[in-house]
Amino acid sequence: MSATLLPPYAGHNDQLHPGLLQPEAHHGSGVAWPAIFVGAFVSVSVTLILVTLGSGFGLAAASPWSGQGVSATTLTAVGAIWLVVLYWFASSIGGYITGRLRTKWTSLHTHEVFFRDTANGFITWAVATVFGAAVAATIAASAVNGAAGMASGLASSAVSAAAGGAASDHGAYVLDGLFRGDHATATDPDVKTQSGRILLNAASTGVMPDGDKAYLSQAITARTGIGPADASKRIDTVMADMAAAKIKAKDAVDVARKAASTVSIFTGLAMLIGAFVACVAAAIGGQQRDEY
Repeated sequence: MSATLLPPYAGHNDQLHPGLLQPEAHHGSGVAWPAIFVGAFVSVSVTLILVTLGSGFGLAAASPWSGQGVSATTLTAVGAIWLVVLYWFASSIGGYITGRLRTKWTSLHTHEVFFRDTANGFITWAVATVFGAAVAATIAASAVNGAAGMASGLASSAVSAAAGGAASDHGAYVLDGLFRGDHATATDPDVKTQSGRILLNAASTGVMPDGDKAYLSQAITARTGIGPADASKRIDTVMADMAAAKIKAKDAVDVARKAASTVSIFTGLAMLIGAFVACVAAAIGGQQRDEY
């Protein structure tokens, strides 16, 4: 018994019965690369525009002064929401343009057309993501090179300024202990340099040895004329201030770590949402392309 043939179908609104044969097989590629590249470029362009706008609004809302501008928590939350909206909007536009610009597929079942549209939308999202990551990497590399040059200049300045003795050099601190006298004098020109190295060593280890504390107390007494008890109180105050500053710096690092973690999580979720939205938008664009 011969199979019944149906005439060609113009669009995916006309469904083909699975048991019927088509007079012409569709041998063209199901990937509409021209439409995909156009949609990807549009998506990346919209993303760059929205990122620039978001950065401008964020810098305008933030303030280095205490009590002014929005808090870091609020800024992080708003930035995360902005990322979701950004990826959703850019992916939807890129996917929709891909669906509308792709070549019309004939003699295909409705389900096959829907799959191809969503697949092309997903590929558009993938191409836009890879291209956007390449652009971001290029920008980041430029920023790192600039920061490295600035750091090199600052390091050179610091070396020149510390030519008389680097306060952070542990070897110099050890040498101080070898040649240090029993008593610090007010006329010792190296007393401040040694005191700085003692304080830095105490800040890094968290403990000041008794010999270092005795030397500092003698140096303070010789320079200021105050008693040993008051000199010891000054040392304790400085040590407490350094410990508080160290804790404050750790807290700042922890806040930055949590903010970066939140942004990374929301970025990943936003990208997943963008992939889904691009597929849906491409299917809608393809359907409208065939209908109109």
